[in-house]
Amino acid sequence: MSFTNMPTFLPGLELSRRFYTETVRPLLEDAAPDLPHSAARIGSGSEVLGYDTPRSTDHDWGPRLQLFLRPRDVPRHAGRIRHHLAEHLPKAFHGHPTHDCVEVTHTTAWFTATLGFDPTHDITAADWLSTPTQLLAEVTGGAVFHDGLHELGPLRHNLRWYPRDVWLHVLARHWNRISQEEAFVGRCGEVGDELGSAMVAAHLTRHLMRLCLLMDRRYPPYNKWLGTAFSRTTAGHRLIPVLTAALSATDWHTREKHLAYAYEAVAGIHNQLDLTDRVDPATRPYHSRPFRVLHAERFAGALTARITDRALRELPDEIGAGSTYEG
Repeated sequence: MSFTNMPTFLPGLELSRRFYTETVRPLLEDAAPDLPHSAARIGSGSEVLGYDTPRSTDHDWGPRLQLFLRPRDVPRHAGRIRHHLAEHLPKAFHGHPTHDCVEVTHTTAWFTATLGFDPTHDITAADWLSTPTQLLAEVTGGAVFHDGLHELGPLRHNLRWYPRDVWLHVLARHWNRISQEEAFVGRCGEVGDELGSAMVAAHLTRHLMRLCLLMDRRYPPYNKWLGTAFSRTTAGHRLIPVLTAALSATDWHTREKHLAYAYEAVAGIHNQLDLTDRVDPATRPYHSRPFRVLHAERFAGALTARITDRALRELPDEIGAGSTYEG
């Protein structure tokens, strides 16, 4: 189907909500009257994060949802419900196919398979730090259409954001990443490697964008949607032109100038959070070398000093929350 002939775009979450309300729920009541359940559209998919567009409809998109039953009801009723839906669901809903669009499961099984841990029990620091932020965004995004089990609300509430010590560790990890590379923009340029300088600037830009999201208490999505998510942060409108200028610069001096402005802006946001004592947000020379840096390790150190859990405070910098499915 050509995009010019497509019907008016209906965002995926609204499409799935209507699919549940108008079609799935009546059939569920026929197949298993009075069976307690919850229904939601969470998990993977651009629509869960609110980023879907007409382009999204060309693959893995349509009316989709999860039906959650009590664990004891899954072996007793799930097969019958799946069969009834397969027999009676319309072949299409608002022009989109409905085959295999309803997942019937229970909350513990679904969340454990998705996250790698069972959030119905105490969530450990290791659970938080081993889980990519993309996955945390997916299970806390989307929408709950019905919570008859009274489980999805509390579970999603518990996962909505990191415990304070874990948050401090994740922020410190990102500041350390910046510290490790911030002098390389100038060093690469100094030896005539403008491509290498630009590549480092791109790495640093990504860390700054993720930091802004984390400081806004928002899980950063993976790279495809990082810029979109960043544009919705409190700092996005201010920093997008600056970071764009840094990435489009053709010489390292200009690149470094724009990055220095961005460092100071993000450092100012850190200070506004009052997570640590104030850290001087001004950039400065890199020791005796003529490169302008923030010395971002100062912010990492200030955050780490505020972590009360000693084991977490002593974790290696490599252990933190990644953005991709690989962590």
